[in-house]
Amino acid sequence: MQLRTKATLYRGGTSKAMIVHTRNLPTQDRTLLQEWLLAAFGSPDPRQIDGIGGADMLTSKFAFVGPPSVPGADVDYTFAQVGVDAAYVDWTILCGNISSAIGPFAIEEGYVAATGASTMVRVHNTNTGKIYTARVETDGGLPRISGDAVVDGVPSSGSPIALDFKGAGGAITGKLLPTGRRRDSRYVPGLGPVEYSVIDMTGLFVFVHAEQFGLSASADPRLLESQADRLGVVDAFRAEIGKEFGIDSPITPAVLLIGKSADWDLIGGVGRRSASDADLHVRCTAIGKVHSSIPITGTMATGVAASLPGSVVSDVIEGAPDPYRIGHPSGVVSIQAVSSGPDPAPEIVKAEVIRTARRIFDGAISVDPARLSKPEEFSASDPPLTR
Repeated sequence: MQLRTKATLYRGGTSKAMIVHTRNLPTQDRTLLQEWLLAAFGSPDPRQIDGIGGADMLTSKFAFVGPPSVPGADVDYTFAQVGVDAAYVDWTILCGNISSAIGPFAIEEGYVAATGASTMVRVHNTNTGKIYTARVETDGGLPRISGDAVVDGVPSSGSPIALDFKGAGGAITGKLLPTGRRRDSRYVPGLGPVEYSVIDMTGLFVFVHAEQFGLSASADPRLLESQADRLGVVDAFRAEIGKEFGIDSPITPAVLLIGKSADWDLIGGVGRRSASDADLHVRCTAIGKVHSSIPITGTMATGVAASLPGSVVSDVIEGAPDPYRIGHPSGVVSIQAVSSGPDPAPEIVKAEVIRTARRIFDGAISVDPARLSKPEEFSASDPPLTR
């Protein structure tokens, strides 16, 4: 008899995640929960054929939501990135796209009462210890779904959800500029000195000019992934920087390859965009994989880095666009970002982005107890199927 756990499938921005109430988790033990997540998502397997994963990092995501544990928040939100063809579960990031789903979920599930046409939800992300706000359009006490907001990488428009992350600097290391500088340099064998910027904004990111590794920041992700030897150098570079901050994670920090805007083909051959549509290009990479759009956490970090004169991101930005338009494999995302003040601790004045989200499915995740080392220590939140 399978172990059944109540869950909701939600699209947030360009990602999808299963969301579970904290009270409905099959276990509160983090080690056992990771084991359950790998079984539930069908990992490791590039197709995730025996689980709920969609064979893509963007759809191999999980979150649980519960009552707030800190003052000033309406809910707690914990995020997990589940590996696809590798057996890992990473808890170091908050996932900005899925963050857009938490506000509507909190309203639908009764954590927050809708207040007229617009409802503010204050979300405490337990991964980073930071609070962000989501302004959700509401109607009749529930989130509004239809609207004119367009998110590149999502085929339909929706109701805008305004995310404000200005309080999320230093999410991983406690400092917006973990090195205390806007720009650093590191010697890379075979390449020489490579300049980069480390920004800790909603997550830890390393910005570097793609051309320094012989890559293009406007290239299709599959083309970049075919250059495995060069991405291997990038990943080793990433890992060494992570070690400086005591981080041993396959995806944190992530590298954001940057470059000047150029004409580019959208992923999947669905169209072509002009260089004039974006202010810069970004490709997000970790462990030899390239994101098919851009994480919202990466978007936030890019906008903040662009607003800091002297960072490597400022090298490819002309003027001070408002908002910054970031070209990525699925299109363009805009972010309003303003920073001020001197190093080593400039202040984030603004960091806002618009997303859309939609509830897709309600049901239960079924896991075969044979895939769990201690099945007797798990509990079900949905009755087992009987004839």
